[in-house]
Amino acid sequence: MREGGLNRAEETHKKSRQGEIMGTATDNYMFSKEKETMPRNQLAELQLERLKKTLEHAYRNVSHFKAKFDEAGVRPEDLNSLSDLSRFPFTVKNDLRDAYPFGMFAVPRKDVVRIHASSGTTGKPTVVGYTSHDIDMWAYLMARTLASAGARPGDILHNAYGYGLFTGGLGAHYGAERLGCSVVPMSGGNTERQIVLIKDFGARVLCATPSYALNIAEVAEKEGVDLRKGDLKVGVFGAEPWSEEMRREVEERLGIQAIDIYGLSEIMGPGVAAECPEKAGLHGWEDHFLFEVIDPETGAPLPYGEQGELVITTLTKQALPMIRYRTRDITKLTDEKCGCGRTHVRILRVTGRNDDMLIIRGVNVYPSQIEAVLVGRPHVSPHYQLVVQREGSMDTLTVEIEAESGVGPESYDGIGKDVQHHIKSLIGVSCRVAVMSPGDIPRSQGKAVRVRDLRKK
Repeated sequence: MREGGLNRAEETHKKSRQGEIMGTATDNYMFSKEKETMPRNQLAELQLERLKKTLEHAYRNVSHFKAKFDEAGVRPEDLNSLSDLSRFPFTVKNDLRDAYPFGMFAVPRKDVVRIHASSGTTGKPTVVGYTSHDIDMWAYLMARTLASAGARPGDILHNAYGYGLFTGGLGAHYGAERLGCSVVPMSGGNTERQIVLIKDFGARVLCATPSYALNIAEVAEKEGVDLRKGDLKVGVFGAEPWSEEMRREVEERLGIQAIDIYGLSEIMGPGVAAECPEKAGLHGWEDHFLFEVIDPETGAPLPYGEQGELVITTLTKQALPMIRYRTRDITKLTDEKCGCGRTHVRILRVTGRNDDMLIIRGVNVYPSQIEAVLVGRPHVSPHYQLVVQREGSMDTLTVEIEAESGVGPESYDGIGKDVQHHIKSLIGVSCRVAVMSPGDIPRSQGKAVRVRDLRKK
């Protein structure tokens, strides 16, 4: 983390905050440019001011944070610079599971107006809560995110993120309304109807997971609908890692600019960071979040430009403040100014997750690496799954892929050998490749299931 010039907060920003260090949700998006282009020394001062308040809020109101801080021998008043944050303990997903359901809330439960939760498929779900202030701030940051991606007031925005306990649907919905868009709250599934509404309503913006956007493109092509000739111009995609190759595939098949956004429910939901049309990394909204990259093994902070695990601290959350939350996402940070003029740190494309990484015969493999090999290969569709099994004392990997429509089964063997060769030469891992008929790999209605782990736990 960088500091620099921690003398005084920008006077105009102080006036807009009306004296509230934890942030205000009344900021009008149309006047946020001064925040997004704030000089980095002034941004650092604002972060320090808000961080002190957040640490105090968490320590005084959440027993977990008090116990962890006391165990580490630190108190909120020990923070005098941004670099001092490295002395404070990390928060991990299991901390939320252990506190299930409401043990991490920093406000009385009656002040929590919204509750979201994970699916809980790998254990107890993680539960997140929001005050009315948090909801309003979330809408504001999602409006900023959508505007960064290219959405504008008056646009028809087709929202195919899932609604419900998943934060994607409602997060995008509230942000789009705050920006002044006309929202079509479609959620996931019923793809044929999605295509009809995108075409008939003249949607300019599509919000979805990238894998589901690809599914929409595929079904539209089968039905003879060319969405490239319609009003659709911007895709705002997130909730799962995706490669540059996948971006090019989606852009070509839908005729849009595909923009990456980033978020996670433990921190807020979507709207933590967003690309601009420069596509040179995700602008992390540093007036509300503090970003670090650490060595995933030692926990030591890494400088800008070095790859490691992303760690995020919230600066303006009331119901669920997060201190040094380990996201498990692997990426790099850069503070170089973007061509768009924004000064906030950029999160370079997430290449994978610590908990998604596979170790096959001693080689570290991320699903996104396999995707980069598959997308664009001759006669191969972009749909795939990785099947991991244990044979004897070794883990093995089978890559299931689909042949493109119109390719006969007599070509499958050659396609499989070609893909197997390129995975070995580009990634360094030996695997089997199973070529399947078009449509045989399950399509995603939300987050894509890329790995089927058949090993006995």
